[in-house]
Amino acid sequence: MSFFEKLNAAIAQNQSLLVVGLDPNPEMMPRRYSTGEYSGDLMDGLRDWLHWIIQQTADLVCAYKPTFGFYKALGAPGLNLLEQTLAAIPDSIPIILDAKHGDLNTSTVFAETIFTRWRVDAVTLSPYSGQDHVAPFLIYPGKAVFILCCTSNPAAVAIQQYPQPQTPLYLQVVKEAKTWGAPEDLALEVGTNSPNILAKIRAIAPERLILARSIWAEGGAELNQILAAGLNANGEGLLIPVPQDMLATEEPAAAIQPLREEINQARGKKIQQGSACDLWMPDVCFLEQHPHQDLILQLYDMGCILFGEFVQASGAVFPYYIDLRKVISNPQLFHQMLRAYAEILQGLTFDRIAGIPYGSLPTATGLSLRLHHPMIFPRKEVKAHGTRRVIEGHFEPGETVVVVDDILISGKSVMEGAAKLETGGLNVQDIVVFIDHEGGVKDRLRDNGYQAHSVLTISEITQTLYQAGRITQEQFQSFNHSVK
Repeated sequence: MSFFEKLNAAIAQNQSLLVVGLDPNPEMMPRRYSTGEYSGDLMDGLRDWLHWIIQQTADLVCAYKPTFGFYKALGAPGLNLLEQTLAAIPDSIPIILDAKHGDLNTSTVFAETIFTRWRVDAVTLSPYSGQDHVAPFLIYPGKAVFILCCTSNPAAVAIQQYPQPQTPLYLQVVKEAKTWGAPEDLALEVGTNSPNILAKIRAIAPERLILARSIWAEGGAELNQILAAGLNANGEGLLIPVPQDMLATEEPAAAIQPLREEINQARGKKIQQGSACDLWMPDVCFLEQHPHQDLILQLYDMGCILFGEFVQASGAVFPYYIDLRKVISNPQLFHQMLRAYAEILQGLTFDRIAGIPYGSLPTATGLSLRLHHPMIFPRKEVKAHGTRRVIEGHFEPGETVVVVDDILISGKSVMEGAAKLETGGLNVQDIVVFIDHEGGVKDRLRDNGYQAHSVLTISEITQTLYQAGRITQEQFQSFNHSVK
């Protein structure tokens, strides 16, 4: 079970977004664990205290978060304590190791240790070594990373708000980190008690899970303000830390239960507000967000959607141009695109996948590997030498082929490709594209015997970009006019 599957199961089972920090801090340890039978034996006291916290909270929280620094500070006995603590956590509850790891030279060996030996589910990482540092952690299937993008330390303002509060560095960290991993692999860690900061991050990363930190700092906002800024439209997407002072009480469960209920009440209100879209965050109304909003915004930010006057292959002039060829240079974004295609393909019946040269060949290859279906493709032009084949790859006449392409504008190229496949005795029923320009192209394909499917339409893209503040009203209207 992956980290996110385990997390969602724990949230549903315990009806909780609470995370407990399992930190062996001697200063926070209740006095009863440092006297009597524990007198002089710090490690035993810390171990029994942490185990007691787990027993008290296993049905109240959705994740545990040991802070690696506390265990390292205790030396070799501390690392032994960490392994004992990890072993005491129920298998049904995910573990986030709060390591803030930032050393590129040790990232590979550290990733292997925590994910294979300690079997934790996720880890927090520092962003400043870049994607090279994060990559060794992302190669472990089902594991996840949390990228630290903001801290609450007052002295950090000089760095985090650079060069100016309107365009702070911490928001650039969020934008960059989104290109390193898919939403099911990469989440964000945000240390703040400011709803404004949390809302800005949520606006840029609407589909990312956020691990909140430092929300209980003195002088901060009320909990309901933090929840309003950080929760998504489903009342999820935000993990809340249990205050450390609650864990130092005689009965942690009794202190935590009212907090869980308060959060659940706020979640319910957020969902109710969502039905009327009364709550707006900066730039984005999350209550009407498109399921592929994160993907759309990344395509725009990467420059795959361009403005101006562009002549299409059909000869028509559009006020935009979609260049999906750039996506193959961004593995994370390409992975998201393939997943979106796969959601459609999994509902279809076919023997082989065919890509239309040349733009969709990488897509067809990726889908072939992802769905374990063999791939073929019709040649754009037949060579005068060699085998002179019209169709490349092995196939048997009578098999059913699903055709994939990037964008439907006139449908000419995809129908030509399908016709070549049919000359080889293959059956083509379904055509799947990433973007449909609309304008009746799907109807034209249906009239020619093909069922067309698309991940996105140009209207969905423009609506999302407009709601997110990426394009102006004039550009939005220009898009709409071009498809009518």
